[in-house]
Amino acid sequence: MQRRRRLEEDQALQLSLQRRVEDLSVLFEWASAGEEVTADLVRGLDELQQEVEGAETKKMLGGDYDRANAIVTIHPGAGGTESQDWAEMLVRMYVKWAERRGFKREVIDYQPGDEAGIKSVTFLLSGDYAFGLMAAEAGVHRLVRISPFDQAARRHTSFASVLVWPELPEDVDVVIEDKDLRVDTYRSSGAGGQHVNVTDSAVRLTHIPTGIVVSCQNERSQHKNRASAMKVLKARLFDLKMKEQQAKLDQIGGEKREIAFGHQIRSYVLQPYQMIKDHRTKLEVGDVNRVLDGDLDSFIKTYLMQKASGTLGTAADDSDTA
Repeated sequence: MQRRRRLEEDQALQLSLQRRVEDLSVLFEWASAGEEVTADLVRGLDELQQEVEGAETKKMLGGDYDRANAIVTIHPGAGGTESQDWAEMLVRMYVKWAERRGFKREVIDYQPGDEAGIKSVTFLLSGDYAFGLMAAEAGVHRLVRISPFDQAARRHTSFASVLVWPELPEDVDVVIEDKDLRVDTYRSSGAGGQHVNVTDSAVRLTHIPTGIVVSCQNERSQHKNRASAMKVLKARLFDLKMKEQQAKLDQIGGEKREIAFGHQIRSYVLQPYQMIKDHRTKLEVGDVNRVLDGDLDSFIKTYLMQKASGTLGTAADDSDTA
């Protein structure tokens, strides 16, 4: 059924592109005959270009779970308030990008920072190809700026990690035995009125064999929070299994992984100059504010194109600068 749906979508796309080309051909004929159709031609060419670019991106997303919703977790690195603020800036950037894409967002767990920013956040992005697109952002992100929290106005470097997993469909079976699971309940610390202060509705799941810990405190019901936490835990366990299988293949074939955790994939420099550089694709953008406001499509598309063509580079080490 999934294969049939993809074929039907490909057929619909082909027909749509064919109709646009035919309409533009008619407009060109009218223009040759002296008709004033310049505005219609420009609009038609722009629409055709947008549809072709969208089709190119989708055709590069052919993985088993690229069409799935995305579970995203963002953690600050070492550095206290400075890194926690940077993590919150990343959350805002991805929320803005998701709004542009028309994705729905659901917060699963939110841990505010002590003074500013966040200690951790996990949210679900729902929409077609959410995981395939968002997976291009997985890795460590580096910020260089004059710290607003430093009275001496010194330049600081901060790191935050972005982790992305697909929301698994119902037919993907991930077995979690009760003996391997520890369940803790506690009172939510986020917003939610009086209710969160008087009931132990928040849930923390610990998978004992792997040490994976998942928390959820978004819902008022302990049952709903547990269901959401289980969804995230299953996605993380499935991802761990896939990575273990890939590691075995890499060991046999002598290949290196694309990105090593602990090395930034992108640097955002606000001082002494303004520049954002993706260390894997070498793409550089000078309009920092536009990117931080959610304009990420150029980075994501370039990543997907280079990955598909086999020309994608590796993440930078800590000595590399933007």
